Amino acid sequence: MATLVALYKTPSDAQAFDAHYTSTHAPLAKKMPGVRSYTVSAGPVSVAQGESPYHLVALLQFDSLDAIQSALGSPEGQATAADLANFAQAGVELLMFDTRDA
Repeated sequence: MATLVALYKTPSDAQAFDAHYTSTHAPLAKKMPGVRSYTVSAGPVSVAQGESPYHLVALLQFDSLDAIQSALGSPEGQATAADLANFAQAGVELLMFDTRDA
């Protein structure tokens, strides 16, 4: 398995961000080929020290890193990426990695 983590920075208008994310962005992302699971943070995102720069975290599971890259390059992935400009002006960091049981 492999995971894509999207760390969304705190927007200036959290209500507008949440409304767009829920109604538009998440449905787009769920259409990307190969998505096995899609979960998001509920409530505030904390960090170990200081104030968190993050508003929302999304975790998308795929079969492999190649599957993530393929999904991002697909028409659905391109539409999802293009939508970021509509609500994520504060920025988003994407992390991708293989996973294993520890």
